[in-house]
Amino acid sequence: MTNPVTGLGRWSDCLNALGLLGVSGILWFAFIWQLVLHELPCPLCLLQRAAFVMVGLGLLLNVCFGSRPAHYGIALISALAGMVSSARQVLLHIAPGDPGFGSPFLGMHFYTWALVAFFALALFLGGMLLIDGMKLKEAANTPREPGWLGRLAGFSFLVILVLNVLSTLVECGLGPCPDNPTEYLWLPG
Repeated sequence: MTNPVTGLGRWSDCLNALGLLGVSGILWFAFIWQLVLHELPCPLCLLQRAAFVMVGLGLLLNVCFGSRPAHYGIALISALAGMVSSARQVLLHIAPGDPGFGSPFLGMHFYTWALVAFFALALFLGGMLLIDGMKLKEAANTPREPGWLGRLAGFSFLVILVLNVLSTLVECGLGPCPDNPTEYLWLPG
């Protein structure tokens, strides 16, 4: 007879990996959009990307070391910070006639999509906390083999993390980013 709690653990591991793949997909999409359409992210956009990275970090810790409330805490607080940042940007461009920042995707700007995504992530993370709360305690701080989905999610996340850091350095240099970026600071114009 299988232990139902062990079954929940496998579902939890899979859902954490899928959540990490989702966050990586968001970051990949924004990065590719930036390169293909030559639309540089503004400072608030960079804050939203940083919040997605921190949500991904919490999920990556779950994938690599097992689910822990502290890992979910990192991800949930980051999702809330991302909601604040994206809501701020939505409110900056809510006036009638304001064209917004950047090109819209499926009728909404990326910062509006980010607000929706952060809200969905907060709901997902809350649900995951409930699921993982029903699991038996695993061995504390024991590294484990995440499986192929976990490795794929972790690799995708780490690659897009490095690319975003490098892109931000090329765009902004070591100083503050311009409010309305039009070119990369460290690339010849």
